[in-house]
Amino acid sequence: MTEEAGEIAGKARRVIEAYTALGLKIATAESCTGGLIAAALTDIAGSSAVLDRGFVTYSNEAKIAMIGVDPASLTADGAVSEAVARQMAEGTLRASNADVTISVTGIAGPGGSSSAKPVGLVHFACAGNGLTRHVEKRFGDLGRSAIRGASVSVALDLLLEAVRDQLAC
Repeated sequence: MTEEAGEIAGKARRVIEAYTALGLKIATAESCTGGLIAAALTDIAGSSAVLDRGFVTYSNEAKIAMIGVDPASLTADGAVSEAVARQMAEGTLRASNADVTISVTGIAGPGGSSSAKPVGLVHFACAGNGLTRHVEKRFGDLGRSAIRGASVSVALDLLLEAVRDQLAC
């Protein structure tokens, strides 16, 4: 197991333990990570007590149909934006039985970037308890796999912070 994989597994284990102890459910909405957050969680025994569901909303159409992202936001702000990340997390709350949701949308590369939205730009949102928290990361052009791995790590950190902050995402 690589150091990064070990770190992600450790964080996923802590998420499962913390949410199990509180009887809370999680749902994910993933674009650039393509289900890797849900996969990290389900790699841990006992995850069925915590993970309600995961949405892989890679296309704009999936974001709209599955979790209710506003098409106007996609047009005005683009899929990789704070507005869309927030809508993904909040829509996932409505479309699931989760207490806390995490969303991620970004540019893992190598293409699809612009000067305003470079490779490595990733937006995260965590929603729960009536609050939504947004985080933007600019990882740089580390390569597709490294950006996706770093994104999973940040998402798990946000889920842990949500529990520590009593779901004040």
